[in-house]
Amino acid sequence: MLINEFFYYTKNQIRNLYLKSRFYNNKISKIEISNISYRPSLSILSCLVKYDKKKIKIEELDKDNIWESELLSSNNLNKLNNFYWLFSIDLKSSPSITQSIIIKWIEKNQSYNSSTWQTDILSKRIISWIANSKLSYDESDTKYKNKFHFSVNKQINHLINEISKSRSVNDKLLGCIAIIITGLSYANEKFLNYGLELLRKIIINSFDDEYFPKTRSIRQLNFYLKYFVLVRELLKESFNDIPEYLDEIIFYLGKSYSVFSKIEQSLLFNGNHQNDLKEFNKYLSLYKYKFENSNNEVGGYAILKNKNCILAMDVGNSPQKTFSHNYQSGALSFEFFYKDKKLISNSGYFQDYKNKLNLISKSTAAHSALIIDNHSSCSFRNNGKYKTLENGLKISDKNIVNEKNYWLIKASHNGFLKKFGILCERSLEYFVEKNKLIGTDKIITKNKLETKKYDIRFHMEPGVKLTKTLDNKTILIEIENSGWKFSTNCEIINIESGIYFGNKNVTNENQNICLSGKIKDITQEIKWAFEKIQ
Repeated sequence: MLINEFFYYTKNQIRNLYLKSRFYNNKISKIEISNISYRPSLSILSCLVKYDKKKIKIEELDKDNIWESELLSSNNLNKLNNFYWLFSIDLKSSPSITQSIIIKWIEKNQSYNSSTWQTDILSKRIISWIANSKLSYDESDTKYKNKFHFSVNKQINHLINEISKSRSVNDKLLGCIAIIITGLSYANEKFLNYGLELLRKIIINSFDDEYFPKTRSIRQLNFYLKYFVLVRELLKESFNDIPEYLDEIIFYLGKSYSVFSKIEQSLLFNGNHQNDLKEFNKYLSLYKYKFENSNNEVGGYAILKNKNCILAMDVGNSPQKTFSHNYQSGALSFEFFYKDKKLISNSGYFQDYKNKLNLISKSTAAHSALIIDNHSSCSFRNNGKYKTLENGLKISDKNIVNEKNYWLIKASHNGFLKKFGILCERSLEYFVEKNKLIGTDKIITKNKLETKKYDIRFHMEPGVKLTKTLDNKTILIEIENSGWKFSTNCEIINIESGIYFGNKNVTNENQNICLSGKIKDITQEIKWAFEKIQ
């Protein structure tokens, strides 16, 4: 591992020297100057950018010292250099001031700079410059226009040269959008064809046979759909042909999206956190997109629902290691909603890869699931920037029943087989008329029986009240709109404090119900139930 990291570091250093060389600068400076002939509508780009309701007047910015990087943190410097703040500028502001800020950036960054020419920063900058052409381009003189065109095209040449080396599919897709927008705006067939071909390759490599992201990430599903719809609308507005593969992937992604988007709160599986999809849903409606799906399973998630309840469980195999950097070891974990309020939740995902909480949020203990001997059902290892799967798992014996008054989700996984010789099976039965959820966790020992400890946790959202009864056999649960009773045949039942990661890179304290015991039999069943009492 250390040797691989050393070679990766050395290769990057050599590459960086080449990118800073005069030879490379001359290579990406071969440009045919042309004028902007198409300006994308800001309304089309609204799915990509969150517009601030309070607009900024460009006159309020310190245009003379705005690029003094010594005064800024790296995060703020990145935001400044990607120019997305242009989307928040009042269109009544002075174009000349905006253009003076841009020209100073161009003069300071005429050649490759590893800080300001990163794929994501560069891509956002090009998108913003072209999309905000009323401020960034209009009413400018010929000298400014030539410098603007030269810089845009030079940056795109660099992007085309380097984008295949990016390890992030998200960055590749963002770069793809920037190349396509530039190709459309400048009527540059080379850029447009390259961008569309890159888009096709991303689609081929990123989705499984059922057109769900290979990462199994719901958040990435939303991300892909936004970008693909954006590309389609840009092509349509600019009177260009829409490729069949783009229509096809939007159709299938849309079907999956319709399942998740109709749930009031986000499902906290595999890299997801709370996402407000209302604005994107309005966007889809505005541009006449309507998706429907009646399947009970999507992307390895079993989802059963009626007008009052939603029961969702992770019944999918772990992804390939290449696609696992946001995967969490929550196989057979579940979430349960009653009238849009969560009764049972997973703990969520801490997205900052550099923070130790990222690995904690990946653990099975952070999910409403069973663990053996304080081990997760999957293990992870450092892989450069991310922590990716070292040992995954397979799902078997899957069974989903969706009847009017009875639901069943049942499945097994082998995540503990290699280390402990144990298979785990979980069945969830919901009796609709009784408002009663009955669960059975079965531990099946395949090797010689050894005494091991098990724990089963049921996580709650922050603010949910738990009270253990005097007999230590029952826990009362109070959520915003109802009261529930939890009971079990497990001897040890406790209320624990935990960490909730449901909001992006933010932690809150929550509680969970924890069942604990020893594995005593070849086949051992732990039964439990949640029943509505008011």
